[in-house]
Amino acid sequence: MNRTDRLYALVEELRAVAPRPRSARWLAERFEVSVRTVERDISALQQSGTPVYAETGRTGGYCLDRSHTLPPVNLTPEEAVAMALALRSMGGTPFRQPAASALRKLVAAMRPEDVAAARALAGRIHLAGDPPPTPMPRLAGRAVGVDRVLRIGYSDRHGAVTEREVEPLGYAGIGDRWYLIAWCRLRDAVRVFRPDRITTATPTREAVRHRPLSETGLDIPHHLSPFSLTGDLSPRAG
Repeated sequence: MNRTDRLYALVEELRAVAPRPRSARWLAERFEVSVRTVERDISALQQSGTPVYAETGRTGGYCLDRSHTLPPVNLTPEEAVAMALALRSMGGTPFRQPAASALRKLVAAMRPEDVAAARALAGRIHLAGDPPPTPMPRLAGRAVGVDRVLRIGYSDRHGAVTEREVEPLGYAGIGDRWYLIAWCRLRDAVRVFRPDRITTATPTREAVRHRPLSETGLDIPHHLSPFSLTGDLSPRAG
């Protein structure tokens, strides 16, 4: 463990037992360093402003001020949805419930308007089963979040490229692949685009108009369950 990691671990150890103290010898054994090294680390933490103080006496040691907490954590709507999607893939594991609890705590620190935006974005993600293992390419990965009409070049199965303007509506995760769902102005209908066939994507200044997304308008031979953030921020079928 390098020194930076050890300093962070020292704070977390003291935070976990606060307001009880930990002796320098106990900490030295815990991190497999000398007592002198622990004392230097504690001194460095104090000089950086971390509220660590020493308690004297037979049961004394180093303590962390119980008012010392993690700095505010503000997730963006996209980050909250990304975490919830990752949580979806943990279904059936022993860590499903602890992970859900951690996500709720993090989202509780978000601004109400960001929570609303996260739920709106999550409602535009449609899944058939678990999220695909293949990541969404960055080229199209920005499409839903920007809420702007996109001007794209799209290659069909024969390699012919057409230029078109599309209004992003959401994502579809099917099997091992992600798809972009959008209203295609060239076809005047909802279309599903493979991101690996999008050759260019340029956001325009035009805002995307609200359009209801119906599964009946999707040309995909799978049932799609909308992914959503519920009250406890766990994914469910809608």
